[in-house]
Amino acid sequence: MIDLIYQDQAIVVCVKPFRVLSTDEPGGMPDLIRETIGQPQAKVRAVHRLDQVVGGLMVYGLTGPAASELSRQIREDQFLKEYQAVVHWRPQYDEGTFVDLLGRNEKTRKTYVAKYPGKGIQQAVLHYKLLDNKQGFSLVEIRLETGRTHQIRAQFSSRGMPLAGDRKYSKYPDPQDWQIALWSSHLHFTHPETGEEMDFRLPPPDTEPWTLFR
Repeated sequence: MIDLIYQDQAIVVCVKPFRVLSTDEPGGMPDLIRETIGQPQAKVRAVHRLDQVVGGLMVYGLTGPAASELSRQIREDQFLKEYQAVVHWRPQYDEGTFVDLLGRNEKTRKTYVAKYPGKGIQQAVLHYKLLDNKQGFSLVEIRLETGRTHQIRAQFSSRGMPLAGDRKYSKYPDPQDWQIALWSSHLHFTHPETGEEMDFRLPPPDTEPWTLFR
């Protein structure tokens, strides 16, 4: 069972737990949504993804047309996704934009910043704002302009500011019980059937390292 924030006949907005797949695989979010709404045969369609280790707000389509319209909004940059993250150290500026070329190493399953364009290399853009800084960590708000695999994790790590609790992109010995400090905190989109503006916000969980900034 998972927490549902909103549900109607076309969409469901819910909270993805850490370490759960966002795609329709056994034990993934669509399975958990079907269980929670009591409809084991429901067609639950993913329109965006979160890394398995990441938690927070997600929206799913419950009909084909609804999912298609949400996907169109994402493609045409009409769908706002914002995140909060705790990173090691402090950005040079209180707000800014990271623009990189990202590649993917399928053997290590890691994303990396590339120096030059090439096969499989894609541009990645994110905007960040510093919210707070304490004890060698910074709380940042992030808005993605592109949605590359592991984009936030790779772009911050490449600048010497890996996410707290990130076992893949950080070499810092954060406590083993810390989940990765990346949270989908804000979704804004147009309802695919009614045209209503939909806005959902959810603060990160009350656990370390988030509690540094409470």
